Amino acid sequence: MRRLFPRTFQARLTWAFLFVVALTLALVTVLVINRLDDYFTTQQKLDLEQRSRSVATFVTGLAAGAAQGRPVVGVDGEVDLAVAATLEEPAIQGLVADILGQADVEITFGQYVTASEGRTFVPAVDVPMFLRLEALPAPGQTQERDVSFRHVYGAGGVFTPYALQVSLANPYTFRATALATVTGLLAAVALFAMGLSVVVSAAMARRFTTPLRRLTEASRGLAEGDLSRRVPDDKVRAGSSEMAELAVQFNAMADRLQESVEIIRHDRDRSRDFLADVSHELRTPLAALRTFNELLTAGAADDPAALTEFLESSGQQIERLDWLAQNLLELSKLDSGLVLLDLRPDDLRAAVESAVEQTATAAERRGVALSAELPDAPIRIRHDPQRIGQVVANLAANAIKFTPRGGSVVVDVAGTADGARIEVIDTGVGIEPAELPHIFERFYRGSRLNEARGSGSGLGLAIVHSIVDMHGGRIGVESRIGSGTRFTVSLPRDPRLVEGSPAAERAAVASASDASFAGDDPNVQETSPSERPQINPEAAP
Repeated sequence: MRRLFPRTFQARLTWAFLFVVALTLALVTVLVINRLDDYFTTQQKLDLEQRSRSVATFVTGLAAGAAQGRPVVGVDGEVDLAVAATLEEPAIQGLVADILGQADVEITFGQYVTASEGRTFVPAVDVPMFLRLEALPAPGQTQERDVSFRHVYGAGGVFTPYALQVSLANPYTFRATALATVTGLLAAVALFAMGLSVVVSAAMARRFTTPLRRLTEASRGLAEGDLSRRVPDDKVRAGSSEMAELAVQFNAMADRLQESVEIIRHDRDRSRDFLADVSHELRTPLAALRTFNELLTAGAADDPAALTEFLESSGQQIERLDWLAQNLLELSKLDSGLVLLDLRPDDLRAAVESAVEQTATAAERRGVALSAELPDAPIRIRHDPQRIGQVVANLAANAIKFTPRGGSVVVDVAGTADGARIEVIDTGVGIEPAELPHIFERFYRGSRLNEARGSGSGLGLAIVHSIVDMHGGRIGVESRIGSGTRFTVSLPRDPRLVEGSPAAERAAVASASDASFAGDDPNVQETSPSERPQINPEAAP
């Protein structure tokens, strides 16, 4: 039996709708026909009663005229012969049976007898007169078999009373025709309703199931790897509000899934490139160390000068490996979100001055003039002093490395309407215009023609870019070959208010008080301000 039932939702919905409509029509038809049959039966009874009364009135009048004052039924219980003869005339019988009664009519004369239980009709000794229906039925009439009606009427005068019993059998009526007409009409209406319900149910089922089919097709496409599959907007609006909402949420889920997969693919490609770059970067110092080791093992250790040179070169390569490992670890922490920003409403000048002091020794060793131009008024913005100091130190170290002896590097700090601006300006060798879009990429060191540009890990500017992004800031660069380079870092007044920044993803921005920014961001840690900076001890906290 289970195999006989439809399997698709559309077919099941259509059949269920048809079943409900068919059951409703069947119940309505049965109830209507039943009630109409009762109604027509009642009307038929009233009609037969009226016919019986008409026959009785006609016969009593006819009998009174025929008897001419004599009793119609005598004391001996016999019917007056003139009355009987008159009723036996064919014309009278045809009138009574065919016109007045429209049925087989039986007329019985008699007397009412009063007894203890009431009046009782006692028929005359004569045989009842039977008048057979001979006329054809009128249009719409049918002869009702096994249908009869009998009634007794009192007649005669005060001194010659008698009773008349009229029986009608097999009458012509309109009940069967009316029932057949109504039944046929109900059948036609039912057939029309069933046909209409087939069309409507199929259309409604298709309208309801079309979004489901589109969802199924889109889901199948996603399962097969086609992440661009979506439920069309016109099909979304075609269904019910619930189905439309489901389709909208499915499309939103598919969009997010596609974005996530694209991000994963991008990260995978970046990781692949990153591993290739790391392998390449590690290969150079390791190859040098291996070469030094082989030379020393081969006997170069016996030459004090060669031994000293190899040891110094090995130390440089070890330092390079250590620097590379530290930068890789730092960049990995920044990218993975393991670094917590310690946001403080501090004076930005303190972090910049500390970073400049850290790179002063390197500048002096290379013969480069390093200076910081700080405003007299404090620049109080919310930032991580250690990370901003790392940004300034990396930019300053880069500038010093690419500036020839006798050049200068200036770190300029200024407040802006939206926060603060840090500029690192050098008079170095400059950067090729074609290289500018790539300088913040990992392991990108530019042209190998320049010795300074070919050294280093190639991760410093990538770290700078990540830290600035975490603060919701921007970094730009302007350079001209032979004239120097200018790096500009723009920082917002509060990173948590910058849309899209890590600090603003979950921070509450509804209140202006600092307590409302305790934050849920995993990359942000709220602390109190640090101590008053020494460069401006008179500034208010």
